[in-house]
Amino acid sequence: MKNSSLNGDLSQYEIFPWNKNFDTGVALIDEQHKKLVQLLNQLASHLAYQSDIPTLNAVFKELSDYACYHFATEEAIWHEFFTGDALEDAHKAIHNNFIHQVQALQKNGHDTEQTIEEVLSFLTHWLVFHILDSDKRMAKAVLAMQAGMSMAQAKQQSENEMTGAMKVLIESILSMYDSLSQRTLQLMKEMVEKQRFEAKQRLATNVFENTLDAICITDPEFKIIDANPAFYYSSQYTPEEVIGTHIKQLKSGLAEDKTATELWESLEKQGAWSGKIFSRNKEGELNAEWLTLSCTKNEAGLIGNYVAVFSNISHFIQQQHDLEHLAHHDILTNLPNRLLLFDRLEVALLHAKRQQRLLAICYLDLDGFKPINDNFGHIVGDTVLKTIAKRLLDSVRSHDTVARLGGDEFIILFGDLEKVGNCHRLLNRVLREVAKPILFDNRQVMVGVSIGVTLFPMDESEPELLIHHADQAMYQAKKSGKSRYCFYH
Repeated sequence: MKNSSLNGDLSQYEIFPWNKNFDTGVALIDEQHKKLVQLLNQLASHLAYQSDIPTLNAVFKELSDYACYHFATEEAIWHEFFTGDALEDAHKAIHNNFIHQVQALQKNGHDTEQTIEEVLSFLTHWLVFHILDSDKRMAKAVLAMQAGMSMAQAKQQSENEMTGAMKVLIESILSMYDSLSQRTLQLMKEMVEKQRFEAKQRLATNVFENTLDAICITDPEFKIIDANPAFYYSSQYTPEEVIGTHIKQLKSGLAEDKTATELWESLEKQGAWSGKIFSRNKEGELNAEWLTLSCTKNEAGLIGNYVAVFSNISHFIQQQHDLEHLAHHDILTNLPNRLLLFDRLEVALLHAKRQQRLLAICYLDLDGFKPINDNFGHIVGDTVLKTIAKRLLDSVRSHDTVARLGGDEFIILFGDLEKVGNCHRLLNRVLREVAKPILFDNRQVMVGVSIGVTLFPMDESEPELLIHHADQAMYQAKKSGKSRYCFYH
């Protein structure tokens, strides 16, 4: 929350602190986004300070008018690159929808507490999602085209970059900014009350006791003078251990060099800092937290206290890890998918060059799998694929890679081979394991596997071509009678 001048004696505390994650890379658009955020924070300040209805309406109108101006600027930029494309039309539709919703909110007025919360929640949600998802998607494509890509390539690259971890980031920031806006608005109201009531009474009865987020208040030297029950619960420290202690001693993440540098620079320039930190509690448990740290000033303009709000985001981090795993692994078999396979292949090729060893790229296609799907159904077919995947893993060494390309096609990378004979032994083991009967519901099915192999460095092709050569060898194995392997020549 940043302190600045507003109507003389008013102070503005940001419910929407700008974050570098919102930068799109297009300078003019980023500048206008920051202006929208500034107007949103200005509106929040007037709401918190209970400004009169005409003033609220005037600020709200300025915000909506500037949004329309910004949309026109954006659409002109996108039009240069996406003329006639469906992506341009979809973006315009998003803008039009926003204008209609803002007009509806404006007609409702701002004379109730419920309407205030609805306005801030809507504007915060929309702005975060619009910038992180829609605008970033367009900007990434524009920057790619400026770098020489075709529209189709740029759109595909942008789409790839906006999936997986980026989706988790958007969801995480939406949730964090939603709770942040509510908490910050509450704290802003408490600052108004501080001019009328004793600060200790306000902090104890309103801010601290009614939030699940860990909050502590420090003096100007960052020694803690008060903390809420959630702070004691999450840190596992007692009040006697907390009060009078420097905050860095309890939150180890604040002592990291990079974090400390960013924090001090932001506090000095803006009076606030927000970011992710990792700290251990008294029991040694590591927690990921989103910290919002801001200063409060007295009537003389001097810093009186610092307010630290810690939101536990460990579940968001875990969710991000889960999605990253899904992005790189096959859902059915949990084997590496094509994306992770090519990462592993690049590493394996470099290792083979350094160690002057052979690397076998093996393309596998099951024999007799289609009749199982046709006769017994896809549930049995999926069971067979999972069983084969496990057998392949059991057949290879710990440092080898087994991946699923899709359907009944797999890839195995055998590395660190001293001679071709080593590869023959491994391939024969795979043939034996796959050929074993598979039992289900007192029934027995059998499949075989045809394997095509190409050896690096005898075949010094690029990764995509290595896979293609192994695929060609696999078809030769099929033609030669199936359930065997052939080498690419």
